[in-house]
Amino acid sequence: MTVNGKNIRELQQKASEIRKVLLDMCCEARTGHVTSAFSSVEILVALYHGGILRYDPKNPSWEGRDRFIMSKGQASVLLYPILADVGYFPKEDIGGFCKAEGKFGVHLQHSVPGAEITSGSLGMGFGIATGIALAAKLNSELHMVYALLGDAECYEGSIWEAAMFANHNKLNNLVAIVDRNYLGVTNFTENMLQLEPLEEKWKSFGWNAVSIDGHSFEEILGVLKGVRSRQSSRPLVVIAKSVKGKGVSFMCDKPLWHGVPPTSEEDVHSAKAELQYL
Repeated sequence: MTVNGKNIRELQQKASEIRKVLLDMCCEARTGHVTSAFSSVEILVALYHGGILRYDPKNPSWEGRDRFIMSKGQASVLLYPILADVGYFPKEDIGGFCKAEGKFGVHLQHSVPGAEITSGSLGMGFGIATGIALAAKLNSELHMVYALLGDAECYEGSIWEAAMFANHNKLNNLVAIVDRNYLGVTNFTENMLQLEPLEEKWKSFGWNAVSIDGHSFEEILGVLKGVRSRQSSRPLVVIAKSVKGKGVSFMCDKPLWHGVPPTSEEDVHSAKAELQYL
């Protein structure tokens, strides 16, 4: 099956490959937000491998590139294998994740080829994304700006300030993607502070909003099809419903797996078995 000319099976295989690389990185380093990253894998694979983002690994500063902003900074570890896979740097470099000689930390640094910002503190990246989108409008530039947010990140007041700002300035070149995995650091979002009805909240701030299955390439690519030429003057938010820890059942929807990889021999073996690379 294809969507927008992209073979869905190949994208699914790529997502599986990225999860395996990501798990190896974090298990070796004994750190990293595995579950936060796993819920976003299909989103980033769709953006970078599904023909959505415009980019040039041989020219990371190309002015015509689309800007991807990792506002959900705790999932930064996911961006490293993605950027390596599309050619921004050699794949073997990610073996330096969280090592003294490496350049890849738990949180993203702007010095990483292909990274637009330094991120980690939640709520900051989205404001930067709106500023980049406004600058593009003022300069009559045609690139798009995509920002990946966590759902618990939407507790930050700065998110809604930026949302108002984006609507007021008619930033229809801005796409926010909320990884709606229903979990924060220690508990489910609806237990900590209810976010629902999240789609209606974004709409009340003047955004076009749509909810999708965040693990379905058909739905991700479908909602982003034609986003450059859509007729609305409003910014777009995609609420991507996902599973935190997707791919490894014993880590799925378990708050206390936040920020830690499997470390025991039994857990590592079980995780690799589920990802089918033993």
